[in-house]
Amino acid sequence: MLELADILEARERVRETARHTPLSYSHTYSEMTGAEVHLKLENFQRTGAFKIRGATNRIATLSAAEKEAGVVTASAGNHAQGVALAASRAGVDSKIVMPEDAPISKVKATRSYGAEIVLHGADYAEAAERAHEIEREEGRTYVHAFDDEYVMAGQGTLGLEILEDCPDVDTVVVPIGGGGLIGGIATAIEAKAPDVRVIGVQSEGASSVADSLEKGEVVSLDGVETIADGIATRSVGERTFPIIDERVDEVVTVSDEEVAMAVVYLLERSKTMVEGAGAVPLAALLFERFDVDPGETVVPVLSGGNIDLNLLTTVIVRGLVETGRYLKIRTVLKDRPGALEELLAVISAHRANIYAIQHDRTSRDIGMSDTEVEIDLETRGHEHVADLIAAIEERGYEVEALV
Repeated sequence: MLELADILEARERVRETARHTPLSYSHTYSEMTGAEVHLKLENFQRTGAFKIRGATNRIATLSAAEKEAGVVTASAGNHAQGVALAASRAGVDSKIVMPEDAPISKVKATRSYGAEIVLHGADYAEAAERAHEIEREEGRTYVHAFDDEYVMAGQGTLGLEILEDCPDVDTVVVPIGGGGLIGGIATAIEAKAPDVRVIGVQSEGASSVADSLEKGEVVSLDGVETIADGIATRSVGERTFPIIDERVDEVVTVSDEEVAMAVVYLLERSKTMVEGAGAVPLAALLFERFDVDPGETVVPVLSGGNIDLNLLTTVIVRGLVETGRYLKIRTVLKDRPGALEELLAVISAHRANIYAIQHDRTSRDIGMSDTEVEIDLETRGHEHVADLIAAIEERGYEVEALV
């Protein structure tokens, strides 16, 4: 099993490639939670995520013959970029298999680091099957995204940085996909600071670890569905699972809505952009998925910032909806002059800002003399939303909240 010595060796190998990322104290989240919250900003890492650490360490350990043959891997995006850059810096040819619906930004970034891209499959598992076929066909070395001790050791260097920069840390909160990051961090922390708690977080739509821990063996899900694409794996690794079982104190889950809200909080309050996987530790803290004592020092690991801009738009809207700051309503008006103005007067009186208005006179669900109206609104919280809807209904309108 992975040990501290492996991580210390990895640190020397990755030192020139991987950055020592900042640890930033957050007054905002400390006030919200009652804890002393320090954000580990791994989204500032080279390639935008922690994966460069493990990829660099693995490629540095290849033999001369293995380097000549090249490497192959499968990834939804962050590991792909890490392998591509690490391989390019080492003069090693790389081929990366990515799911067909991988974020465009991650595909372009990976290609820009010098890798050949193969798009295959609906998710990581199917992409990995094709990558292993290429491994056999071309004699390349497969660089696993998480289930490899050299990769885990590289990721564990992040744990060493946390302990150095925040020696009074009580709890470290880490996202879990396949388990490579938390396996490395938990190993480093258990060896150097055994009293520090390590909490793992998964998305509810990709929560293989809880079932695996309950059954005492690796359980594979039939499918995954989450906006946190960086941790959208069907199962934890065979090598990472025993480490999680032995060295991680607790594993919790968060919903996509909670992840979206955490992304919005980070953008608005911390001026920091993270992807869904990078936001799950903060989401778990903010929505009390584990117990925190007053004044406890907590470090959520913001593991990456490579969010696709199209997905970011969706995530922001979801986050605004969940915080009561965006509302779409539908109602029916008489199709006559002044009818819309009367409705808008109620909205204006309650100081809701209108983004957009759509009319539909063709719906079969309304009368021939009616028109259906959908209105997108900027609101100021759940209480404001409730007051606004109540005021509109008091004027005789039937209101359907669409989001």
